[in-house]
Amino acid sequence: MRDSWAKSVSLQRRTLLRSTGALLAAGASGWTGMAGASEWPTRPVTLVVPFPAGGGTDTFARPFSAQFAKTSGKTLVIDNRGGAGGTLGASIAAKSAADGYNFFMGGTHHVIAPSVYPKLDYDLERDFIPLALLASVPQVVVVNPKKVTHATLQALVQDLRSNPGKYNYASAGPGSSHHLAGELFKLQTKTQITHIPYKGAGPALQDLIAGNVDMLFDGLGSSAQHIKGGRIKALMVAGTKRNPAFPDVPCAAECGLPDFTVTTWYGLWAPKGTPVAVQQQMLDEVRKIGAAEDIKAAWAKNGADYGQLSQPQFAAMVQSEIQRWAHVVKAANVKIDS
Repeated sequence: MRDSWAKSVSLQRRTLLRSTGALLAAGASGWTGMAGASEWPTRPVTLVVPFPAGGGTDTFARPFSAQFAKTSGKTLVIDNRGGAGGTLGASIAAKSAADGYNFFMGGTHHVIAPSVYPKLDYDLERDFIPLALLASVPQVVVVNPKKVTHATLQALVQDLRSNPGKYNYASAGPGSSHHLAGELFKLQTKTQITHIPYKGAGPALQDLIAGNVDMLFDGLGSSAQHIKGGRIKALMVAGTKRNPAFPDVPCAAECGLPDFTVTTWYGLWAPKGTPVAVQQQMLDEVRKIGAAEDIKAAWAKNGADYGQLSQPQFAAMVQSEIQRWAHVVKAANVKIDS
């Protein structure tokens, strides 16, 4: 009887120990997962910027990075990877570890790329998770004032029509928004301007300032300080209304081009497979950053709007933009060999 009782107690003890062990293991696992999410980031986060320093993407990536450090207490490292109209950096970002420590700041260029590049070793919709719209600015037509002396866009267009090929325009690379904006402008004005591609908007802008090229269709963000400094001249801002940061620059509608509504925008993506908890925390950081006075001031200075879209809205916008630019590429017969 005693032996039977002892065996029963021993069995109950072993069962209790197994159950307790399982509960502790589950609890530890759950705690580890929660702690990992709540403590993110525990080390520097990398943001791939697919253009050289000094371009439009950099104009917004740098202050975004600085504010991230203030709100999170952690470092957001900018990794500039220029080349191939922004597709080289996108390819690098697509192949980065989906561990919550790698993000990608792309934009208009990357919704154009699928239509102009015959082969890309990444897929924007398959390999990335769209997170947030960070900034949007209208395109602006800027010229070197020593090479293009016209006071108005209308006068320039008249000269372009009378002298096909007389002028050239720079871009951030084949298939970039600068390139497609130029092609759209040529279609709508029935003019001929020679395209000169660069490895990014930064080098293109510097060559415009130096007088090595005549024109640039640029996002207002990267051109703003140079327009204010008198190094380049803005003849027109895209869209149907003037930009508050540059009230003296006429809009496209005023210049007789009501359909020239080109916006350069910049968004945040994560590699496919990035933990959902980290995605949400990054989105929380994005909201905090957008509410900061320093960011509001920086965006306003460059004539930009901070994104106000939800994650699903941004994802829908990306799909819509891919389709929109595919039509422009077809109409302009843009082809890139690579």
